[in-house]
Amino acid sequence: MKIHKMQVLKELSVKNGPLCVGLDTDPSYIPQNILAQYASAPEAVFAYNKAIIERIAADKSACCCKVQIAYYEAMGLEGMQVYAKTLKMVKDAGLIAISDIKRGDIGATSDAYAKAHFTGDFETDIITINPYMGFDTLVPFTKYSGVEQGGKGAFVLLCTSNPGMVDIEHQELKSGGLLLEHVGDEIARIGEEWKATYPEQTCGIFGAVVGATQEADARYLRDKYADTFFLIPGYGAQGGAARIAATLLDKAGGTVNSSRGILCAWKKDEKLAGKTVLTMDDIADAAAGASVASKEDLLGAFAAL
Repeated sequence: MKIHKMQVLKELSVKNGPLCVGLDTDPSYIPQNILAQYASAPEAVFAYNKAIIERIAADKSACCCKVQIAYYEAMGLEGMQVYAKTLKMVKDAGLIAISDIKRGDIGATSDAYAKAHFTGDFETDIITINPYMGFDTLVPFTKYSGVEQGGKGAFVLLCTSNPGMVDIEHQELKSGGLLLEHVGDEIARIGEEWKATYPEQTCGIFGAVVGATQEADARYLRDKYADTFFLIPGYGAQGGAARIAATLLDKAGGTVNSSRGILCAWKKDEKLAGKTVLTMDDIADAAAGASVASKEDLLGAFAAL
């Protein structure tokens, strides 16, 4: 059976639950005494990522990991080595790797971005794309969506979780409707276009980023784009409620990202409150516990719909 990465992710989200663990691992999220045990901050970040990935894979508490490239770029060349190794470890664990790179350029530049992130050292399963330079920016990435190319996918920014999204995404067009709806329609069109290649798909090769902080939009967008799989940021530390995320998980489904809520779970873990010296196992166990709790929270909210 022909199957693309977005379809694999959709099926894993049913099997393991909808949680996406965000590995936006800033060294500042790791206690100083633990950082001091490693030769460098990137080395400590990789050890933390490794411990989390192993635990969530064993617990089946998440379907994917979203690796935000900016945190690794900020650590220089060694950081980018950790980025590459983290992606490989996610895939080797049987989870889908989402590279949060938010690329969006034209012509040969987009071709180069697609090659950089769908092949070679930084090869991933799914990326994020910013479409606001125009829909021609999306085309080069679809060249890697074919069966022989591994069925790569992308999440296109639609209705993001930041307050400033109203500055652009919510602007009304002269032709009618909101700009974000114009983007959503194009994502849906691409999905339809690829049905001939993937006749058994229940979601398109491209999904949409829809934040869990915009309650007024959630039901409307979920119903309007019923066949589009969503990447749902904003849950947890950004203030997005489980009930909003649950609404967005309806129809074609989605995956709900939590980054700091998991990476920094040790700060709120009552079992660690009395400990003066923390270990890597301590903070990784707290992250794993937060993953399980988040999965249960999201599934409970979805069941209550």
